[in-house]
Parts: sequence; C-alpha cells; structure tokens
Amino acid sequence: MFEDGAIVGSYRVLRKLGRGGMGAVFAGEHTLLGRKAALKVLLPTLSADPELVQRLFNEARAVTLIADPGIVQVFDFGYHTDGSAYIVMELLEGETVERRCQRIGRFPPVGALRLIRQVCTSLRAAHAKGIVHRDLKPENIFIVADPAVTGGERTKLLDFGVAKLSRSESGDSTQSGALMGTPVYMSPEQCRGAHAADHRSDVYSIGCVLMKMLTGRAPFEGDGMGDLIVAHICHPPPLARSRVPDLSPAFDQILQRCLAKSPDERFQSMAELTQQLEDVEQVLFGAIAGLSPSMVLHMPTLTMDVPEPSSYTTIDTASGETTASGPRRRGRYAAIAVIACAAVMTIVAAIAMAVRRDRASDAPDVRAARPTAPPASPTAPPAPSAVPATPTALPTSPIAPTTAAVEGAGQAPTADAGAAPAAAESDRATGAPAAPEPQKPRRRKADHTPARDSHGLPPVDRND
Repeated sequence: MFEDGAIVGSYRVLRKLGRGGMGAVFAGEHTLLGRKAALKVLLPTLSADPELVQRLFNEARAVTLIADPGIVQVFDFGYHTDGSAYIVMELLEGETVERRCQRIGRFPPVGALRLIRQVCTSLRAAHAKGIVHRDLKPENIFIVADPAVTGGERTKLLDFGVAKLSRSESGDSTQSGALMGTPVYMSPEQCRGAHAADHRSDVYSIGCVLMKMLTGRAPFEGDGMGDLIVAHICHPPPLARSRVPDLSPAFDQILQRCLAKSPDERFQSMAELTQQLEDVEQVLFGAIAGLSPSMVLHMPTLTMDVPEPSSYTTIDTASGETTASGPRRRGRYAAIAVIACAAVMTIVAAIAMAVRRDRASDAPDVRAARPTAPPASPTAPPAPSAVPATPTALPTSPIAPTTAAVEGAGQAPTADAGAAPAAAESDRATGAPAAPEPQKPRRRKADHTPARDSHGLPPVDRND
C-alpha cells in the first residue's frame, strides 16, 4: 500500500509491521516532532465502505474518551490522498497474549492473575465512559515492558473497532442482528445478536481469555462458527482443573461465574471482578498478614488453600449475587492473619528452643574440667608498714648517707630496743644534747605527693 518514506498526514512511513485482510499496519514517525507511531490503514477498496470506515473511526473516538494507561493511545485519524482511511496510534513494543501462549504454552497462575487484573482495570475505565469493547481476545491484549508496575509488564488493550458506545447509540456502527466479534471468545448474547451485548459481555470474554492463559486452550473449540455459537449458548463451560489439575479451585470459581450463560449470574461489573481477583491473589500468595509468597511456599505448617464455595460466599454460580459484605470479608482476613501470625511465632519459638538445646549439648562441662581449689585459711590483714624513726644527727658528709637513711629507704632497722637507753646515757655523759624522742608514726595519705623513699631519699617528717 505505502512505500517506505511515504507521507501520510503528518507522519512518515518507516516500515511495514503487518498486513491483514482489511488493511495493514505501518511504523512511522511525526515529520516535525519525531514521535514514533503506528499507522493502521484500510485497503482503498474497503475505504469506500462507509460502515467499515465508521468502524475504524469509531475506534479512534472510543479510545480518546478513555484516559487509562492500559489502553493504546490514538493520536490522529483521517483520509490519505488516495482515499485510504487511517488512524495513527501509539507504537507498542512487545507481544500479544496469543503470541506468548504460543511461545510458552500457558501462563503461570501468578502471571495470569496479574495481567488479567490489569485488563479488568482498563475495562473498568472504559465501562465508566459507557464503552463496551465486545472484541476481547488474546490477539487484542498487548504486553509491553513497564518497570513501574509489579512484574515489570503492563497490558495494552487494542482494537476498539467494534466497541459499542452505549450512551450514544448513534455512534454504534453495528446493525441489529449483526455478528460482531471473534466467535471463540464471544458471549452468548453476542452470538444471538450484537444489539443485546452490554458491559457484562466483556466479563464473559475475559473469562474466555483467562481460561486460555491458564490452560493454553479456549473454553470451547469447534470446527466451524456454528459449533462455537452452539457451545457458547448451550454447553456448560469446562473446569480449568480438568485440564490443569494443579490449579487452585479459586480459579474455577471465578471462571464459572464469568462464563455463566445468563448475564445476571456473572460478575455485574469489572470492579467486582477485579476485587475478586485481588482477593484470590492475596490468599494464594500470602499478601495478607504481611507474608511474602516465598515465606508462604517454604512454610510447611501454613496452609493457604482457598476455601470451598460454601465458605467463599462472594462466588455463587447459582444466584450470581455477592453475599459476602465488606466487614465480613475483612473479618475473615483478620482471622486468617491471626492464625498465620500465631503459626509463625510457634515456628520461631520451636527453632529457638532447638538451637538452645543444641548449644547446651555441644558446650563442655566447665565445672568438671576446672580443678577444685582448697578453701583458703582466713588470714589477718597485713599491718601497715612502720615509718622509720628520724635520724639523730644529719650526716657530715654529703656523699654517703647514714645507716638510718639507708635503712629508711625500704627496710626496718635491726638494732634491738635496749640500744636506745644506752645511747641516751652516753649523750648525757658527753654533754651532747639528747635526741628528741621518736614520735608516733603517721600513715601517709595515698593521694598526696609520692614517697621520697622510692627515690633513695630520706623520708620527710611533715611536723618539722
């Protein structure tokens, strides 16, 4: 259709991304801004059909009414010089859900829950604007990288070409009785006629997509369109666990209600379905009670199985009504949180006791290895050392100290007590003055000047 370098509106064609029965998609960029974009172009022969052109432009109008990061953006639309109708959309890099299913077989439960919940959030924004997609299928759900969200991936909804603007029927390009959508993922009311489809038709299609993500197969399979239409209208949906036995029963509870034949028996809004998906995700992966998924999986004493339908009252395939109120749900979660915390505390206490017993058994007996010392006999406290008496006369030679000074340097004098009266009598006979009587020694305070006898000097009498 377009060669590389061709100018379409304000965009330059870079390369062809794909081609279908109704047109082709090209990668392009804005000639002035340089912004990358995807150009979806109808074939020239089909652009002459007003209904098909209206369907293409209806997609552009529907998307511009919705402000949600999970819906592809539309920048422009119009006619090319050759009469081809086109719209300019956000250029996405990634893969569709259908392409990933072909590559990996089926999604892991945690990945399927996370991505399908994002799709439900985007559809909730579309339904709030009165827009029903009516063509939900794995090919129209694109997965792109986004580090800002949990898991690092975000979904983008494509192809609102058959969307129904319920608040403005003049914008609906379908006719009464027209079959619009993909039969494998259409709701029973869509199979009967497009005019009967409302927002609950998207709930049914989401159930079909979730079944494909979890099991690798759509709910119903047939050789032709007639077989698929009959199955959607008449046959009960299969259980996901019949295909993947290790799936949690909670998935079948959700799928059975999404795939109910009567719209009144399904989830009545995307908000209700989103809340149910969040509840299952919390119970399965330990988001309640502050437990990480790895903690729950590695604790054999904790069981986080989802209750059966009798106790999980928010899912009732018979009546289609939500019977569990908000306070009751919070009370149930609080009880589960208390049980989980008590189990964790019990495990921690058991581990601590086991470690304490191991340490006690491995430690040697110190009392047995230490020798027993005999009891010490009580002894009297040591008597304070006596201060030597003051010498009777100063030495005449400044070179050698007297005997008394030497004795005062650290050892007591050896003369007996009778030498002192004899020395006194000798002094009176010679006429020398009598030496003063020795005074009672005083104890030196420990915190005053250091002792002189430690330096070889005679002690100093503080009374002099």
